[in-house]
Amino acid sequence: MERYYEAIDLLKGMISRPSFSREEAAVADFLRAEWQKAGQAVSRAGNNLWITAPGFDPGKPTLLLNSHTDTVRPVAGWTRDPFTPEEGDDDTLYGLGSNDAGASLVSLYEAFCLLSQKEQPYNLLFLASCEEEMSGKNGVERALAELPPITFAVVGEPTDMRPAIAEKGLMVLDCTTVGKAGHAARDEGINAITLALKEIEWFSSYTFPEKSDLLGPVKMTVTIIRAGTQHNVVPDTCEFTVDIRTNECYTNERLFELIREKVRCEIKARSFRLNSTRTDPGHPFVRRAILLGKAPFGSPTLSDQALMRFPSVKIGPGHSSRSHSADEFIRGMEIREAIDTYVRLLDGLQLR
Repeated sequence: MERYYEAIDLLKGMISRPSFSREEAAVADFLRAEWQKAGQAVSRAGNNLWITAPGFDPGKPTLLLNSHTDTVRPVAGWTRDPFTPEEGDDDTLYGLGSNDAGASLVSLYEAFCLLSQKEQPYNLLFLASCEEEMSGKNGVERALAELPPITFAVVGEPTDMRPAIAEKGLMVLDCTTVGKAGHAARDEGINAITLALKEIEWFSSYTFPEKSDLLGPVKMTVTIIRAGTQHNVVPDTCEFTVDIRTNECYTNERLFELIREKVRCEIKARSFRLNSTRTDPGHPFVRRAILLGKAPFGSPTLSDQALMRFPSVKIGPGHSSRSHSADEFIRGMEIREAIDTYVRLLDGLQLR
């Protein structure tokens, strides 16, 4: 129980310090100070913090425990102060970042401490990274460049402690149709909005043939449209944005090429970095999770797994439906169970 109360205190401290993406310095300072008081040797790069368990052996595989310190900004509808941790009568703790992903971070840290008390068949690293909510380049990507090669990672995100062994990737396209300006009162010009409607219909209705058994088909959604300057001018350009959630059947680069063959508008990808990921269901961690009654699944939401070029599983306390919502909360029992489950999943795990 001591570990549980320590986790709750850490989480309250995190909630009390606003830590929006790229603004995590205060929470990083707090966590580093708390962990150093506990006797940990904490390394830091920017607002990323990591701890290496004693007895690092280059001959062993290396296991990474990771979650993030940043949050989104509070949405409308909060009935409480998002930055004041408030305990309810029903074992709940309210506050921004309590569910996504503070509970995972503090639970993984406590599991790290427990697992470090005895020799494991792997090297153990704990990483509290930043900029996850915006997939920033100074987050986990920067931290991984400082760490030894990783064999396997546990990524803490709210999954109700079910192992997500596959995760959809993300590619955002900025698209432009080009027409010709004219006076709206006369039969002149080429309306760029009309041209865009044909392309938007394709994005909305086309289905790529390769479907994943865990993640389903690629999903394309037009989310932003911009066009026109005033009511009486036929617009000569129309810009729209497409959010594409990819499965492991396609790399983002391959999808981009396939889309470019199908549409007539100009398209630009903001990035190809965030590919879909998948870990073999026969992986030792996944097999152990199944033995504990934890059914693997595919996650439609993005995490730092997309930036990991090694096997990983996303698993953590809480529910994804609470993330980015008003009056976000976590239950104490979820944290207690998460610490215990992480230890049961990882203690003595053979990674090779």
